[in-house]
Amino acid sequence: MTATHEVTATHGGSADDRRVALVHAADDYVGPALARLLAGRGHDLVIGDPAPGLVEDLEARGAAVEVVEGVGNPAQEGNSERLVAAGLARFGRLDAAAAFSGAIVVGRFLDSSLDDLRRVERGCMEAPYLFLKAVVPHMVERRAGQVLVITSASAARPTPGAPLYSAARAGATHLVRNVADEVARHGVQVNAIGTNFMDFPGFLAATGATDPEVRARVEAQVPMRRLGGMEEFAAMCGVFLDGTSGFATGQYLSFAGGWA
Repeated sequence: MTATHEVTATHGGSADDRRVALVHAADDYVGPALARLLAGRGHDLVIGDPAPGLVEDLEARGAAVEVVEGVGNPAQEGNSERLVAAGLARFGRLDAAAAFSGAIVVGRFLDSSLDDLRRVERGCMEAPYLFLKAVVPHMVERRAGQVLVITSASAARPTPGAPLYSAARAGATHLVRNVADEVARHGVQVNAIGTNFMDFPGFLAATGATDPEVRARVEAQVPMRRLGGMEEFAAMCGVFLDGTSGFATGQYLSFAGGWA
């Protein structure tokens, strides 16, 4: 199965001394904030489905930007390959790459079905598998590169009400660690960060936290008593992507205010 959209936009030019980073989806969650952070740290960018105005913002920060449309779902076969191909055609290399994904399936295990398991497995396991398969071989060939897969803090502890999701996220996190072990000798770093209790529309809608009273109850579950912001999360991701920390691989970090 292949995506039907083509690369639709190319912006700016690239200086040879700038690193090149790929952000799988730049329209939602941490994608826009992470792209801005990497542009500010001297990266040219390959981005999927950018949010309105983001390309202009990145160019104003000095980045050359390659845009690929219609690739926002990493579980769709071919999407990650299209991003990698566009980046290599434009810049000749990828120094860093990040992706986030996940199909949330809630409910008790005793009430679950095999279809539920298959749906969460596709969104939470196949998506990072396809992304890693697209990105890692190029970096192994170059003997350099940094990859970050964003999973979920539910991978780090039992999660009542979402056992299948928690289990699949744990599988994705362990996949990252296994890939890291396999390619470390080639100079490629592969790490994971898992989140929970993040302040973005998807989480607010899923939990009902658009209501101030509900939000207060949700925040009370977090040891830090607040939700996490996208800018601070992007800053944490940057440590694993911007080339400044080259001796950490196969690691998992929970970004969840002390919940995990």
